Amino acid sequence: MAWSQDEERMLLQIERHLIDEDPRLAARLESFNERVQRRENGRRGREPGKEGSRSRGRLRRSTVIIMISWLLIATLIATLLIMVLRHDAAALPL
Repeated sequence: MAWSQDEERMLLQIERHLIDEDPRLAARLESFNERVQRRENGRRGREPGKEGSRSRGRLRRSTVIIMISWLLIATLIATLLIMVLRHDAAALPL
């Protein structure tokens, strides 16, 4: 649905007043709008069948960090258990 000329004029006035009152906010909003538009254009440029392939094929950084942390914890526990069991076996008299 298209805006009427009155509505467009009022929106432009509001925009001008906001820019005059808070230029930092206007710059932030403009930057945000540009990022959203770039993201939308990037999604449109992809092939229809490959929309989710990037997210499926590549793990997020936080997921990788969590996986590595769990691997290190499991390795530490296994090492401690091996050390304790070998020490107990060596300490038992035959």
